[in-house]
Amino acid sequence: MSDEQESDSPAVTAQIPESPMHVSGTDHITLIGSNEEDTLAFYRDLLGMPLVLRQPNLDDPETTHLFFDTGDGRILTFFVRDDRDSNPAPHRHRVGSVHHLSFRVDPDRFAEVKDALADAGKGFNEFDRGIFHSLYTRDHNGLVIELATDKFDVPDDRRGEVLATAQRLREDDGAEYAEERHLEAALDELGIESERYDLGDAPSGAGGIE
Repeated sequence: MSDEQESDSPAVTAQIPESPMHVSGTDHITLIGSNEEDTLAFYRDLLGMPLVLRQPNLDDPETTHLFFDTGDGRILTFFVRDDRDSNPAPHRHRVGSVHHLSFRVDPDRFAEVKDALADAGKGFNEFDRGIFHSLYTRDHNGLVIELATDKFDVPDDRRGEVLATAQRLREDDGAEYAEERHLEAALDELGIESERYDLGDAPSGAGGIE
């Protein structure tokens, strides 16, 4: 990206914008699922998300609404019906569609996650994304699922600040994307002591599963 393009780009900062309202976090994300059995098999039985609420869809009582805890109290929900078949074919992306969902996994159990996917017959790609490490697979309906893990132990309440600082350092460096060295320098600049996890080597990749 040229200097002129960089100067025309929107500011990247962890500061709260001057907007008429400010959301306080993600409450839940809802997707149109296929059937209950396949949805439970993937999200509960493979990814390990507890099913914390099950009830009729309040706008369509013939549809069941499944609520899963993604691990930190943030909720992922699905509208499912038993007469819907799952379709593992890749999605055709368009404006407004979901490209992928990304969930965090424990870096100390990253190898176990890969083994679990393989044992379940789920193909996956592994990439070193510079500032984090990711696996890409698909659910039973062809939706791309990213399982991401941090390279460094970054405190949750300072994650945005760290990323925004790494962005500035990336721009100063003239690099096309944020690399591990930018993240490490951002942690050092902010005075955050952080452990680096040994995740092994993987290709950077130009993309995950399309």
